[in-house]
Amino acid sequence: MRPAHLLQVLDREFASTREGHHTPVMLWGPPGVGKSQMIAEVAGRNGVPLIDIRLSQMEPSDLRGIPFKHGDLVEWAIPAMLPNAERQGPAGVLFLDEITSAPPSVSAAAYQLILDRRLGAYEVPPGWAIFAAGNRQGDRGVTYTMPAPLANRFSHFEVDLNVDDWAAWAYRAGIDDRIIAFIRFRPDLLFDFDPAHNPVAFPSPRSWEFAHRALQKFLGHPELLSGTLQACVGQAAGIELNAFIEHLDQLPDLDAILRGERVPAPSEIDLQYAVAAALVGRAIRAKGQDGAGEVHGHILDYAGIFPQREMGIMMVTDMHRALGDELFSVPQFADWSEQVADLMLYDA
Repeated sequence: MRPAHLLQVLDREFASTREGHHTPVMLWGPPGVGKSQMIAEVAGRNGVPLIDIRLSQMEPSDLRGIPFKHGDLVEWAIPAMLPNAERQGPAGVLFLDEITSAPPSVSAAAYQLILDRRLGAYEVPPGWAIFAAGNRQGDRGVTYTMPAPLANRFSHFEVDLNVDDWAAWAYRAGIDDRIIAFIRFRPDLLFDFDPAHNPVAFPSPRSWEFAHRALQKFLGHPELLSGTLQACVGQAAGIELNAFIEHLDQLPDLDAILRGERVPAPSEIDLQYAVAAALVGRAIRAKGQDGAGEVHGHILDYAGIFPQREMGIMMVTDMHRALGDELFSVPQFADWSEQVADLMLYDA
């Protein structure tokens, strides 16, 4: 399932804790595709705490607690990491990460916690959702086969990569427009992992965020930039990204476009992707400022001059995802939509 839809599922599962219909959710996917980030995003936008428990780093007693003698009985000390309504609040997200990397003895300790929401005398507060994530066995990570009793305690979702969803997230997260443009130009490099070769650095949503950071740190050091990009996303992708960035000195004058001047679209397809991503970034940064409607209107005007109308559609669709329905109130939107009406079924 694509990330945008999975986020809706996770939001609904979190809300369902109040209604008594919550089912623990297991996310499957290769390393670096954003499983943990999606869980954190759900907790963040609902304004609740996130408790992240890495089961691969635990012993069974870490989860079950330590026994101690109380009179003639043996009781269990509840681990402080488990959610407590008084300490963390009545609602939140309990995230069991790396669950497929946990030894079977630790997985067995989690059975009762996941299905029955309790461990001995301890109970998970009713407002807390339980989510988990792990790698598949073919992903060359340290994984164990998930036992059937544990698997049967979850609803299971495979994380499918989607360039549109990643681009929407990247604009929200402030990822450099040049990185977004490159992935739009080479969408097959959003994730490129071959388990047979077991590379150390490879392209993934996580490593493209690393490349974004490298670009901020080393753009003024061209002798270092290519090597640092390769260190983040692998040799082939890093070299290609560096060449793409070096080509961007031929971009048209973006400020002139925002002023409404007639600026021809570049003929090279990579530069068209670059100018489209850059203009979406400018549209986002203009939101809420004086003259934002005028800026957005000039960008919509420019969307109609790309040699391939699909490029304009991609750019306006990204703008709509970032700006919302306020884009429809910009006068130039109606003019642009008429130009592409025969080509486009607009997907909000």
